[in-house]
Amino acid sequence: MKIKKLAVTFLLGSLFIPSAIAQTIPKLGIVAPLEQDSLIYASGFRMIGESVGRMLSPSISEAGFATNKARIKNAKCKVYLCNVFFPSKLKIAGPDVNEELVLRYADSVFNRAKQADIPIIVLGSGGARRIPEGYDPQRANIDFASLCRKLALLAEKHGVMIALESLEATETNFLITLTSAAQIVRMVDHKNFKLNADIFHMMREGESPQSILDAGDILVYCEIAEKEMRSLPGVKGDDFKPYLRALKKINYKGEIFIEGNTKNPASDIPLSFQYLTRQLREVYSEKY
Repeated sequence: MKIKKLAVTFLLGSLFIPSAIAQTIPKLGIVAPLEQDSLIYASGFRMIGESVGRMLSPSISEAGFATNKARIKNAKCKVYLCNVFFPSKLKIAGPDVNEELVLRYADSVFNRAKQADIPIIVLGSGGARRIPEGYDPQRANIDFASLCRKLALLAEKHGVMIALESLEATETNFLITLTSAAQIVRMVDHKNFKLNADIFHMMREGESPQSILDAGDILVYCEIAEKEMRSLPGVKGDDFKPYLRALKKINYKGEIFIEGNTKNPASDIPLSFQYLTRQLREVYSEKY
């Protein structure tokens, strides 16, 4: 009788393990056109990322933005972020920054993000932040941090979070490691200006998971894709577990968004959700 009770207890306990893990692993989203909302929802995602240029840009008319707001509101997935904050022609680093123009543009974007209930704006914008060859990197850091502090104050006014993204050397020549981006975030020191760990860029630059551990206190958002072709997780079969373990160790509370390329969204998007979920479950069920 005792054996049967023990067996039932063990069985019931084992049934609750997957749900317990599901409650602790980061939620998944994907950066993709809003037109793919139904496919993304059917694949298991509940969050989607769009771009500032398509959704929030000041160049979009009021009528166009009203249409965007309606689409965002009616989407099955929550539009959680917009990336590509600044167009490449609007410089935000180096000697040619028109600060007044940058801040006016940003204020409009944040205002629209608030109206559309989009909580995060990702600051990558590799072209906009590219600096001239030979430009003093220390000066670039100081000036950029000063500008970002002003951006953070505007973001706070509208209740929006800025997530600074490190990029790779093919996209820009300024802030190409998570460690260097984290330095800027610490210089800005504002609650509305935090860090985005893009695991794809980290792998491209050979940056280890240790950088995630070092920046755990300022990390609010994470992106991921496969290293070789920036394909969606599962297409090539990359092992992300070392980086996912780092997220687990810092007790990461944010989301993980897939940001990659696909020519076959109908097959790659559901595959990516299943593949990354499987790796996350494996990592978060590990005992230390």
